[in-house]
Amino acid sequence: MKKLFLLFVAMMATSSLALAADTFNIDGAHSSANFTVKHMGISTVHGRFTDVSGTIVFDEKSPEKSSVTAVIKAASVNTDNAMRDKHLGSADFFDSANFPEIKFQSTSVKKVGEGKYVAVGNLTIRDVTKQVEIPFTLATGKGMKGEARLGVEGTLVINRYDYHVSYDPTGLGVSKEVNIELSIEAAGAAPAK
Repeated sequence: MKKLFLLFVAMMATSSLALAADTFNIDGAHSSANFTVKHMGISTVHGRFTDVSGTIVFDEKSPEKSSVTAVIKAASVNTDNAMRDKHLGSADFFDSANFPEIKFQSTSVKKVGEGKYVAVGNLTIRDVTKQVEIPFTLATGKGMKGEARLGVEGTLVINRYDYHVSYDPTGLGVSKEVNIELSIEAAGAAPAK
């Protein structure tokens, strides 16, 4: 009987550990990947990707057990200029016909302050995958159905040439440096009724 009780306790402990991390699905309607890039060295062009999806596994007690998987549809680029957006989708830039997805897969998550974290992972654009660090802040709340929600705001800077997004025939048109701002909302499962 004692062995059975100990087995039950061990199973409950294992079960509670498995449930310590919660899974959240990125809410595409309330998420975007925004970017800015200098044009001709004198003005700043703003753009965004509107189709963002993925999963966040968040363990509040052990943040190092958390993870992020995000997918952006390259064809969803929007700079409020149809001609420019079409060019950005071409082989000169994202080549969205051959590389339809931009992906980020974390390899580690670390808490660095109250509500502040750093995700390290692999960013894939076109045919290139490189490791990046994304500092981000995280806030929690409740949705209209009582479900847990996460809000994530992160930033990073990349060199677009590193990812074969290197079109610039004059060498003066578009800067190599791209500033990226991520605004992500993710929803957990609604509580059972």
